[in-house]
Amino acid sequence: MLQPGLYEQVVNEEIGSELDALLPQRRAVAAIDRAEASQVLAQYLAQVAQKGLDNLADRGGDLSAQVELVNRLIQTIEHTTEEADFAPLRVDGRAEQLLALLREQDPLLAAGKTADDLPRPETPLARSSLFTGALNEPQMFSELKKEIASADRIDMLVSFIKWSGLRLILEELRAFTQNGGQLRVISTSYMGATDSKAIEELHRLPNTQIKISYDTDRTRLHAKTYVFYRDTGFTTAYVGSSNLSEVAMSSGLEWNVKVTAKDLPTTLQKITATFDSYWNAPEFEPYREEEHGRLLRALKAERGRGEERPREMLFNIRPYAYQQEILDKLDAERKVRGLTRNLVVAATGTGKTVISAFDYRRFCKEHPGGANRLLFVAHREEILRQSLYTFQNILRDPNFGELFVGSSRPESLDHLFVSIQTVNSQELCDRLPSGYYDYIVVDEFHHAAAPTYQRLLEHFRPQLLLGLTATPERMDGKSVLDYFGGRVAAEIRLPEAIDRKLLCPFQYFGVADTVDLNELRWVRGGYDKGELSNLYSLNRAVAERRAAHILQSLDRYVTDMDAVKGLGFCVSVEHARFMAA
Repeated sequence: MLQPGLYEQVVNEEIGSELDALLPQRRAVAAIDRAEASQVLAQYLAQVAQKGLDNLADRGGDLSAQVELVNRLIQTIEHTTEEADFAPLRVDGRAEQLLALLREQDPLLAAGKTADDLPRPETPLARSSLFTGALNEPQMFSELKKEIASADRIDMLVSFIKWSGLRLILEELRAFTQNGGQLRVISTSYMGATDSKAIEELHRLPNTQIKISYDTDRTRLHAKTYVFYRDTGFTTAYVGSSNLSEVAMSSGLEWNVKVTAKDLPTTLQKITATFDSYWNAPEFEPYREEEHGRLLRALKAERGRGEERPREMLFNIRPYAYQQEILDKLDAERKVRGLTRNLVVAATGTGKTVISAFDYRRFCKEHPGGANRLLFVAHREEILRQSLYTFQNILRDPNFGELFVGSSRPESLDHLFVSIQTVNSQELCDRLPSGYYDYIVVDEFHHAAAPTYQRLLEHFRPQLLLGLTATPERMDGKSVLDYFGGRVAAEIRLPEAIDRKLLCPFQYFGVADTVDLNELRWVRGGYDKGELSNLYSLNRAVAERRAAHILQSLDRYVTDMDAVKGLGFCVSVEHARFMAA
């Protein structure tokens, strides 16, 4: 039965009978437009044909039966139109799809490869699809790499281009343009987000043209489109929210529709026409080497605008959803299972201390009027200072708690942030009764297997003990789970934190070290450190060549060397001084 609302439905006999039974005022129909009739009727026929083919398969028909039905439809069209051109369009009895074709002199053939070895996207070339940044679907940049490898021409339209994003696909673009592929890029200086290094690298590619809008007051380009033209007719385009940046291409929650020429030809034609209109518009100016200074000035000016905006400081602290999940699990462990000693495993950066502060705040609400004495134990002064500041913010009490570490001495021991070294040196276990503290937090609990923690954990008997760690597994094989009945109350590990977009994903770049180490002595499971240091710092020919290779690699992968904060691991002090110089 037809539902009230809007339609664009071809009226078939079933629908026509239902419409005839309705008052004329209730229905709105119109003749199929002659100019669009072929497209409208073909779309309807495709739906009917697919339904028929599915019906055949459901009744046990094999692939050959489906091919036979398709060929009968084609034969009907041939007889009706009296055009012999339709005869060759019948599906071949082998029921195959052509996936790739190599040129007669293709280099792959000389390398012993076949057409099966051509890279192809994971998503179809003939059917449109949607990318949402979800966990189990292909990442945008990996799909773009494969699209680049099989394209004949490429157009890119992006509001900004980051080096972090370009480097993900730069090698593929370089191979594409060096093999004669034509690349056109449109971008802007909007918000100063573009990296000048990215534009310069694109400009160095052969067969590449770049146009940029410097007038961001009038030209607010927000479109993001990547079009891959193929002479085979299987052109594809990605339209959506992803600019050319590492986050947008890999880990961001970006939505992009893959449009194909085979199922959305008019949409792809419009994409092509709109890109060409921008390409020929005066607002987008060709980028040449002499324009580099202008680009830098435009980017700097745009960044300056952002700095003039007033900054707001917000202190309304609430737990994130994943932190609330952990807090709820802790609450269940205590109230449902009666377990007062609990371990939380949370990846670095997910806010272990924040979780403990919210948990303590809840404990205080559940025990109004009580002393609610707190002992927070860590092994470093810096951690204790940060933890105290976190508790003060979440409890909204700038006077809460005192430090007992280094030169800091507390007035009271009731809410104490103390180092494990101070616990032992000040003999707190001897000075205080076992039930003095109501709530104890031991940070970095994987250290608790060490003898320095044993007295603390054996002496005090709080109402609640909370252990915090990112890495409960110790290299020496000792278990810290024994304190918690062999269980973890709640956890969020590093892979899950990255998958849930809570932490920055890693990017590793492996660079080959070409120095020959064959002649070095091998002692106690490693190279002789003295010989290795001499080779890397005193042997100038080797050392300077290796250092230059490192600098070149940094320049290749890093956006702006002046903005880098780096950490280098060296063999010795001499090697460190050489590398620093």
